[in-house]
Amino acid sequence: MKKVIVACGGAIATSTVAANKIKELAQRENIPVEVVQCRVNELDSKKEGADLIVTTAKVKKDYGIPVIHGVAFVSGVNIAGTESKILDVLTQ
Repeated sequence: MKKVIVACGGAIATSTVAANKIKELAQRENIPVEVVQCRVNELDSKKEGADLIVTTAKVKKDYGIPVIHGVAFVSGVNIAGTESKILDVLTQ
């Protein structure tokens, strides 16, 4: 089982959209996944055991695991490219 943390800047609205898209992608690709939502400022305390962080806010900090900017799930622009990056990490 892969663990993906989906983080947004403040409220939970954008991370919910991204989390749902990631769950759909994983199901479509038959990848068992646990998706956890949080705020960006909670990443340090939530990152334990995570395989991937997807954010809808800009993040420059290195958490020691891959971070992918997931605003495409909110904007609708370049969703395929973002999904491809996520699959690259989840299929390793």
